[in-house]
Amino acid sequence: MAPVDIHELKAKAASGAKLTRPEELRLELMEKINALGVGAQGLGGLTTVLDVKVLDYPCHAANLPVALVPNCAATRHCHFHLDGSGPAKLDVPKLEDWPAVTWTPDLKAATQVNLNTLTKDEVAAWKPGQKLLLNGKMLTGRDAAHKRIADMLAKGEKLPVDFTNRVIYYVGPVDPVRDEVVGPAGPTTATRMDKFTRMMLEKTGLISMVGKSERGPVAIAAIKDNKSAYLMAVGGAAYLVAKAIKSAKVVGFADLGMEAIYEFDVENMPVTVAVDSSGTSVHETGPKEWQIKIGKIPVKA
Repeated sequence: MAPVDIHELKAKAASGAKLTRPEELRLELMEKINALGVGAQGLGGLTTVLDVKVLDYPCHAANLPVALVPNCAATRHCHFHLDGSGPAKLDVPKLEDWPAVTWTPDLKAATQVNLNTLTKDEVAAWKPGQKLLLNGKMLTGRDAAHKRIADMLAKGEKLPVDFTNRVIYYVGPVDPVRDEVVGPAGPTTATRMDKFTRMMLEKTGLISMVGKSERGPVAIAAIKDNKSAYLMAVGGAAYLVAKAIKSAKVVGFADLGMEAIYEFDVENMPVTVAVDSSGTSVHETGPKEWQIKIGKIPVKA
């Protein structure tokens, strides 16, 4: 994994030195990608990529193959080489090399929500981009649980839990260790649940969902039709998100392991309204606003 060194390439270009074609592509692609205004978490911003790598290989000219490999900025990896002399020995990272991460809920900028008394009218009143702090009991479920729910409903079978006026969190928590209530419990990508969204909203009584990333047209239409809302939790911060979970228990599909349905009791869990009851998605409006601010791509207002 090559280090982030685009700044060195920019300096080389600024000096007037001749660049190779792959080097030129790196700079061109970085400028054009950041001009899209996608930003962190897809919510709009100046920076979408921190670096771009280009590798070229000999091939038949008519093939013109291209492979794209997106890599998260929160890369976690280590390097070692097995040469047959014995096991690889890796140094344990020193915690003091990283700044201490602390977080406290912003009770002035965010709206506290009581999940235990939440109503459809409250959900319908949330606005795009609004910051919420969730408190109370929520259910969990991701790919396997949704598939089983769909199968059970198709057969007319009773579900193990009542989703009426409940919020579901798309997560498969890691097992707890020592005194943890639950292990890291970050959101999983919500688009994989898009095909189940209308079913969950119209056949189970569910009123809102929490996940990661954007929702597709099918899910947004279902959210709009049912005056629901989709909330986005912070991706890449599973350990910190888990700190908001004060208790956890399996309430359905225990055989699915980490993909079972849990009930979490959360306290000031931070989320953002990503799709509101009118179908407005901040993953669409945010980047468009930043494209206009950056001004390098023609945008229809």
